[in-house]
Amino acid sequence: MFLKKLSLINYKNFDSKEFDFDTKINCFVGHNGIGKTNILDAIYHLSFGKSYFNPVATQNIKHNEDFFVVDGHFFKEERDEKIICSFKRGAKKIIKRNGKAYDKFSEHIGFLPLVIISPADRDLILEGSDTRRKFIDGVISQSNKNYLQALLKYNKILLQRNSLLKYFAVNHTFDKTTLSVYNEQLQEYGEIIHKNRIAFLEAFIPIFKEQYASISNNKEEVTITYNSKLLEKKLIHLLEDSLDKDRAVQYTSVGTHKDDLSFEINGYPVKRFGSQGQQKSFLIALKLAQFNFIKEQAKTTPILLLDDIFDKLDENRVSKIVTLVDNHNYGQIFISDTHVERTENIVKNIHQSYKIFKL
Repeated sequence: MFLKKLSLINYKNFDSKEFDFDTKINCFVGHNGIGKTNILDAIYHLSFGKSYFNPVATQNIKHNEDFFVVDGHFFKEERDEKIICSFKRGAKKIIKRNGKAYDKFSEHIGFLPLVIISPADRDLILEGSDTRRKFIDGVISQSNKNYLQALLKYNKILLQRNSLLKYFAVNHTFDKTTLSVYNEQLQEYGEIIHKNRIAFLEAFIPIFKEQYASISNNKEEVTITYNSKLLEKKLIHLLEDSLDKDRAVQYTSVGTHKDDLSFEINGYPVKRFGSQGQQKSFLIALKLAQFNFIKEQAKTTPILLLDDIFDKLDENRVSKIVTLVDNHNYGQIFISDTHVERTENIVKNIHQSYKIFKL
């Protein structure tokens, strides 16, 4: 699978721009703030129906304009695929495949597998559990439609249960029977989510450790631990036990929406004890493992976006990444960088065809 052409209209800082891509490596070079990352984000948009960096749709429209259009021509499984993602102020976002709009965006997720590696990934280490859950959910959802549907249904029921808890508090009332209906539904979908997360991590962690060892020359031991109260007790029992607390705080305080991942290096949290270099290596290994996992599950080689990472890494880590991608396991790669010469030297070492776009 690869992206042949990309057309942008009123997308972020671009009024109108078209690109014809190489099937292997494509590099966008230029000064900071010129729009290199925006092009990668447009490609991400075609895969996920949203921006990687700014999920607020209106903020992806060029200033003083009313709409944006991202148009991509892909080649997948011996056929052409045209994907258009468009949004107009005051209207709903639309995603079309070969001229036909999707009824639900979830139907499109996983059709164009893609992995992005960006400096923004540091949030996986530095931010709260929500960021890490989004990562794990995003990886599983690209190749598991049942998981995605269970996740969407769980989140919908969670909102309804939270609204009910607020209603009880405001109106000084309580109806255990109605609440129990939501508890049973959360149990049903929460169990699916929980089991799939366990199965995913069992397959993912060995791949991640292998990637980290390749980048760091086996210098450190890294671990990922799944933290979930569902490992101790069924969700329905957790909900019953937390009833008094939930009524007091007016939201659901337990469930798969509270799960988290612990990232450790040599037995200590990466966030507090990992050097900047170790944290960067951890994140890159995490994303390359994501790439390999999705490729295996989807039976399609994902597109790989490398956003400004060569500017943030030392030469040793850059050479390690180049070595890793210089094989037939990788398909089409998009790179953004500020230095033309550095970029060209890097891609020459990968021994694949390439195009460089100077912005």
